[in-house]
Amino acid sequence: MMSEATDLPDIDRSISCQRCDAVCCRQTVLVMPEDTAVPRHMIARTPHGLHVMAHDEDGWCVAVDPTRMNCTIYDQRPGICRAFRMGSPDCRSVRDAYSRLYDEAAPPAE
Repeated sequence: MMSEATDLPDIDRSISCQRCDAVCCRQTVLVMPEDTAVPRHMIARTPHGLHVMAHDEDGWCVAVDPTRMNCTIYDQRPGICRAFRMGSPDCRSVRDAYSRLYDEAAPPAE
């Protein structure tokens, strides 16, 4: 029985949340009807009527503690956050996209 995310075959074990900018916390996170533990004041509604985790003015999920870069509602987080696995293909894709964006925005080296 696989009990840890790192036991899954498609997980890159070299990736660690402790060495990341929490870029997954800038993604749109749908809040499903079964996500009843998510604090209502942290939920926004899109123009299309979807319930999502709200973002602050810098684009971060409002549940992220900006000092420690961790989730303040970890035990109450939405199911989609629970399913997101560190080092998974989705995680690597988000990290790669963020790195490309950051590299493009960075000033050229002199």
